[in-house]
Amino acid sequence: MINITLPDGSVREYDKGITSMQIALSISEGLARNVLAAEVNGEVWDASRPIEQDSTVKLLTWNDAKGKSTYWHSSAHLMAEALEALYPGTKFGIGPAIETGFYYDVDFGDIQFSSDDFKKIEDKMIELAKTKSDYIRKPVSKVDAIEYFTEKGDEYKLDLIKDLADGAITLYSQGNFTDLCRGPHIPNTGHIKAVKLMSMGGAYWRGDESRKQLTRIYGVTFPKASELADYVHLIEEAKKRDHRKLGKELELFAFSEKVGMGLPLWLPKGAALRERLTRFMQNAQVKAGYEQVITPHIGHKNLYITSGHYEKYGADSFQPIKTPQEGEEFLLKPMNCPHHCEIYKTKPRSYKDLPVRFAEFGTVYRYEQSGELHGLTRVRGFTQDDAHLFCRPDQVKDEFKKVIDLVLYTFGALGFDNYTAQISLRDPDNKAKYIGSDETWALAEAAIIEAAEEKGLPTVVEYGEAAFYGPKLDFMVKDALGRKWQLGTIQVDYNLPERFELEYTGSDNQKHRPVMIHRAPFGSLERFVAVLIEHCAGNFPLWLSPEQFTILPISEKYEDYAKKLSDELKNSDICGLIDFRDEKIGRKIRDAEVKKIPYMLIVGEKEAAEGLVSVRRHGVGDLGSMSIEDFKQQIIKEITV
Repeated sequence: MINITLPDGSVREYDKGITSMQIALSISEGLARNVLAAEVNGEVWDASRPIEQDSTVKLLTWNDAKGKSTYWHSSAHLMAEALEALYPGTKFGIGPAIETGFYYDVDFGDIQFSSDDFKKIEDKMIELAKTKSDYIRKPVSKVDAIEYFTEKGDEYKLDLIKDLADGAITLYSQGNFTDLCRGPHIPNTGHIKAVKLMSMGGAYWRGDESRKQLTRIYGVTFPKASELADYVHLIEEAKKRDHRKLGKELELFAFSEKVGMGLPLWLPKGAALRERLTRFMQNAQVKAGYEQVITPHIGHKNLYITSGHYEKYGADSFQPIKTPQEGEEFLLKPMNCPHHCEIYKTKPRSYKDLPVRFAEFGTVYRYEQSGELHGLTRVRGFTQDDAHLFCRPDQVKDEFKKVIDLVLYTFGALGFDNYTAQISLRDPDNKAKYIGSDETWALAEAAIIEAAEEKGLPTVVEYGEAAFYGPKLDFMVKDALGRKWQLGTIQVDYNLPERFELEYTGSDNQKHRPVMIHRAPFGSLERFVAVLIEHCAGNFPLWLSPEQFTILPISEKYEDYAKKLSDELKNSDICGLIDFRDEKIGRKIRDAEVKKIPYMLIVGEKEAAEGLVSVRRHGVGDLGSMSIEDFKQQIIKEITV
């Protein structure tokens, strides 16, 4: 007999070799019908896999993230089976689950394939799903695996097998399809009730541009047709909110091939929005005791050798800039922190001077492959609302908590109220990826965990997600559509002060190392603006809107009155424009609504004669007539709130 510990802490005794599905059946048949997989001692297993020793077991259903991931991985195999049935000779690369759904990289050979074929594949997947074929796990030797895929003629699987250790190779089969896979999988195909293939694109085998480009097919599946319908509706709404689409329509930013891929151009309205965000953060930072600094866009190669960035990222970064002087090389700045370390070193520091808080809206440059670039969310040049705090060890936790307060203040002002704080720690099984001693890592990780707990943050812990120089707290924000984005980040760093030999004189008159805290509540202005656009669908808070009003004269006769109103509003720091076009007022109103301008001020004979404005609110409608002074006070009150 073995003991099985369940999530509620209860312990049940079962025969050795029992499966998770049998455990579920012993609890209730209803539960068993919904079980997709199980977490056994922290590892996700097939529900049919025998358990041979005392274990902790969590049964996974559609409501669990790991249950969904297993479901979508199995759906990728189902799609591969459908493709193989419809297009004999198709070869397969990899087919993982992703955050929502799955993809499979496919080599169709000479077969012409397009999105017009999606419906045929979807129908075939549903047909195969109805057979309720079991997903069967089979451990095989490396020799047998090579023999199987050699006979099948699938060079991609053979390439994968080369890197696998003998004794750790498994095949999975369902219906007439067999794949190289470590699993796990759902019990059978019958759980898959609704299918939608979403898109397709190109993907180089193993991400290597020198190798063959495969066809990557993305799909999503659900256990209920109604859930698929809801998801499709969500996708359509997301398309309407796409920051690339709205950024163009609202004239916020653009890209130019001549300037370079991944290098955004901020247009006047976008620059105004960005400037407001910058002022908002700078004002908050001044109140919190930060000092503004400015550093160059490039740095000597030795700076990044000292910091460790060159060793970690040099090969995949923009390459060094050579000067006429022999051996002299500079790099486009990939990070602001090394420069701030050098600013710290410009004069002696005492324990009484700490903490020192340097802040900079610093533009940095990181090379991203062209296929990874995406609007403002993945670019090659971006501006961070960066700051670095240098403090004594006894100040770390309090400073960290103050930064948390600043991040939450920022989120609150911009309507992000659904977030989780991810505590990103070092991978305990791969410490070679990181710099610094075990002792300093332990101190840094403890400080983050304690600060998050004391601030009452909703947290999750993720191992292996730390920066190479220290652990961090990443704020994962959900937008209006429920999508998750990583925005603000805070990091504790004992390592860069050591590498740059930073010091302060302690109360004992001895030299000590400060601790460094990296923080960026926005993360980057580019990414933050992209997420904000999609979160509010371009309907920015009034204080942030590039154009807060537009004055719509009914005819040319009232343009002088419109100019007078505009000047009066601008003198009160309320910004906007006048629509001088020779168009009917209905057209002007519709165009202002499309541009998402918060307030429309309509002026005609009555308004000019009585010193009034007729006010419309975007998305609301007519607010009636009011004096310009009353309108100003309404705007100022709304901005202040």
